[in-house]
Amino acid sequence: MSYIKGFLLNMQFFTSIPIPLALPMDKVHLERAVRTFPLLGLLQGAVYSALLYMVVEWTSFSILTAAFAVWLAGIILTGGIHIDGWMDASDAYFSFRDKDKRLEIMSDPRTGAFGVLSVIVLLSSRFFFIYEVVAMMSGLSYLLIACIPVFSRMVMGVLLTVVKGAKEEGLGQLFQQSTTKYTLYAYPVYLFIPLAGFWAANQAASLFFMAIAALAILLYLKNKIPYWFGGMTGDVLGASVEGTELLLWMTLWLLHYFVMG
Repeated sequence: MSYIKGFLLNMQFFTSIPIPLALPMDKVHLERAVRTFPLLGLLQGAVYSALLYMVVEWTSFSILTAAFAVWLAGIILTGGIHIDGWMDASDAYFSFRDKDKRLEIMSDPRTGAFGVLSVIVLLSSRFFFIYEVVAMMSGLSYLLIACIPVFSRMVMGVLLTVVKGAKEEGLGQLFQQSTTKYTLYAYPVYLFIPLAGFWAANQAASLFFMAIAALAILLYLKNKIPYWFGGMTGDVLGASVEGTELLLWMTLWLLHYFVMG
């Protein structure tokens, strides 16, 4: 039951899906929420793939419409919570100030020019990659699209667990304080199950490349976040999710050109 409540906590915090329940916010249930981050990603990925399938296979709408539907669903389903972190972290990073000043900038509710420009680049680039993938997609593409949020939430969970917090308060710190050395033990299982399925279907190469890309992003952010911001914050975590998903969409785009094509 604690895992179910932890998963529902994830839906309350990280999606726009209404969960009209008073869920416990104690350490046990927050830790279960971190353990089930990849399951939240699987739910989101399933929504994106199912929506894309319905538009492509059940309607006569254009490829552009199908790509736009997936692009928009990613914004609506998350409520833009991670995009907000992307904008705040971008304002801080591109200020080229010291760590303390960057944390101060992220705490400012106002959005600067760098935040606006960065979100334009983020969303336009994502739409480009989605459109190109949809234009070249096969049946395997639906499964790989569903895996993108899974990998990004795994990156989020690992960063939250292994990178020290930069502040004493905030949503990120609340989740981080609940984690233990056992929290990430389930993550290899989340990765192994789809990899085994893809392997059985002789399609493991594409998923393997995406997993390698996610791992490379994780290792890079793990080393750079303390240097850039002095540690983890909720905004930095949200920015990491958005950046990871963008790069995974790019990876999927490249796979369609050079591996799956």
